[in-house]
This record gives sequence, structure tokens and C-alpha cells, in this order.
Amino acid sequence: MSEVQTLTIAEEEAEIRLDRWFKRHFPTVSHGLLEKWLRAGNVRVDGKRAKSNQRLEAGQSVRIPPLPAAEAPPREVKPAPVDEKTARMLRDAVIYMDDDIIALNKPPGLAVQGGTGMADKHLDAWLDALSFDGGRPKLVHRLDKDTSGVLLLGRTANAAAKLAAAFKSRAARKCYWALVAGVPRYPQGRIDAPLAKLPGKAGEKVAVDKEDGKHAVTYYRVVDSTLKRAAWLELEPRTGRTHQLRAHCLLLGTPIMGDGKYGGAAALIEGTGVSRKLHLHARAVRLPHPRTGKPLEISAPLPPHIKASFDFFGFTEGESGPPFVSFEED
Repeated sequence: MSEVQTLTIAEEEAEIRLDRWFKRHFPTVSHGLLEKWLRAGNVRVDGKRAKSNQRLEAGQSVRIPPLPAAEAPPREVKPAPVDEKTARMLRDAVIYMDDDIIALNKPPGLAVQGGTGMADKHLDAWLDALSFDGGRPKLVHRLDKDTSGVLLLGRTANAAAKLAAAFKSRAARKCYWALVAGVPRYPQGRIDAPLAKLPGKAGEKVAVDKEDGKHAVTYYRVVDSTLKRAAWLELEPRTGRTHQLRAHCLLLGTPIMGDGKYGGAAALIEGTGVSRKLHLHARAVRLPHPRTGKPLEISAPLPPHIKASFDFFGFTEGESGPPFVSFEED
């Protein structure tokens, strides 16, 4: 038998049902056994009794009772060998480091965690390359595979816990830049549109659902635009739903460039030479330092494909001004 475990719900797992979360992390635990545990109160979410159809929120803790030996999975992601080229790429991506935090400018195309067909080719398996003179760092939040920008790691268990708590609460603020196809009707605004994952074979895709969707709020402003063909948006999500920014930009009628999953052909500006990669970048994060409590702000330069698109449309990075000053607190 294994010991009692307490696992934290990752940001990209928000809105998943408890039974499906169990199936993902403990595939050999039958639904019947899970229901038995739930009836007995052996599985709890944030210390409270739960139901199998309960939808989880990022940062919640799930109590896992002792598992039979044959069903006990590894408690940590198994580190994978890192070739020197990959290790150098990860180290070159470091944009900030102290005794508690490592911040990466995550390149687009790098998966943060494993998934179908990913095997061990993802950041979580390669974190040994970022140990430096300390222990193996820990993920505290996530970015989609095709999104670039600021990604934080905790260098100690205590730092990781405090950073994760900041992301769960509203102590952490995130600023994204996106290039979108078209120009929003209003130059700035607040998008309040609940989102729910689509059923069936839609994969990790969400849509506005006013009845069953989870509360989702994004502030946006147009930094610059060109001939109603394209716009540069600054986005600040106040909630952390799956694909929130991609779905909310689509709701504005301006899908993020390169986002064929949500925008289809409308997300591609043909005949321009603009990259077909996703144009969404986690520009900056601001949060209390886990050790000192003082405000810490970290910004990440644009990746080459977005920088090239900026140049093509004549957008200048300095025109945006500092992040986190454009939107009122709600």
C-alpha cells in the first residue's frame, strides 16, 4: 500500500471533473473504487467531501487515500535524460534566477508537461537541466505548448508552494501580448464570458457557456492596429480557465493569429508571409516574492516569429508602456 497523498490541481487542469482527473492520474483506479472512497470520505477536495462529477479549480488540493501496491503510481515525474543541446536551450531561456525562483522565457513549441504522444519530451521531465547548484526545481503554473513567455519555477518546496498559492489567488497578475486578425470594435474593455470544455472528441477546447461555464474574465486594450487588418492586444486574465484568452479573443471577433484551433482560416492572414504559429506571448508576471514578500515583476522578450510579425505590421514594442497599468481592479 502507498501512503496518503495530497496533490494540487494544476492550472491547465481547471474545470476537469474529479473522476476524469483521477482517470488521468491514477488510470488503474476503477470508477467503482473511487465512488467507494468518496462515500467513505476518503477522497477530499480542500478538506471537504466531494462527488465524482465535481469540477476542480486550479490550486485546489485533493486527498488521495493509500493505493494498493499494484495501483500506486510514481509520485513525481520521472526525470528523463537531457541531451546537451536541449539542456543548453533550457539554460539559455532563463531570464531571472535567485535562491527561490527560476523564470524562463518559454519558447513556443515546448510542452510544459506530458500528454498523449509526448512520452518524456517535455519541460517537467527535463528540469534536472535547471538544477544548477541547488535541487530540482518545480513547476508552479503552466503555459500552453504553443504559447511563449514567462514561466516560473520554484527552486525549493517552500518557494514552489508560495508561488503556486499566489497564482491560485489574485496575488499574481499576468500580462499577455497577442497579435489578432482584425481589430476589436472597442479599443479596450472587459470580457466576462463563462467558459466550459466541449464534450466528446473536441479535445482541450472550450466555448462560451452561460449556463454551465466557469466564470472567466479578461481585460484587454488595443495597443496598436493597422488598416483594420491586424491588432496588437494587451491582455490581462483575471481568471485562469483553459484557453481563456484564445476563446475570449475569438468572442471579440478577432482570433489570435495562427490559432487555427479556434479561429480556423480567419486566424491566418494569407499572402503576407506572417508566421502560421500562434501569436500569444506571456509578456510579464507580477507577484510577491516568496521569501521577501516584495513585489517582483519579470518580463520576457518576444520570440522570433512574433517579433518578425511586429516588424511586418510596423508595431514598436516600446509603444505599449509598462504592463499592469492599463486596467482598473475589479
